[in-house]
Amino acid sequence: MSETDLDPQEFKARLRAHREELLRESADTAGAREVVEVDQARLGRLSRMDALQARAMSEELERRRELELKRIDAALKRIEDGEYGFCLSCGEPIAPGRLQVEPTTTQCIRCASRSEREA
Repeated sequence: MSETDLDPQEFKARLRAHREELLRESADTAGAREVVEVDQARLGRLSRMDALQARAMSEELERRRELELKRIDAALKRIEDGEYGFCLSCGEPIAPGRLQVEPTTTQCIRCASRSEREA
């Protein structure tokens, strides 16, 4: 697949499907992020600790889902603006294979590698 073979509509459909999946997962796990009751009579100390840990893990998963949703929305905007598939750092085309693996990526492999080295 060359740069000219890039079909933004294919990526748009994939991104929208992934977005819907993340929203469903978020709705399905909303209860796990609710406040844990501190009633010692109802929950033992270890059970309460387990519940607090499970809530913290669920909150972190939700934070990551929200971050991925932002990345998806940004990619969808780049598709609408005709800027999808181009590196935001250098302006060169991003390899289609890289986009196949990570459709929300914003950098070509060269710029991403450079960013990682600088971090």
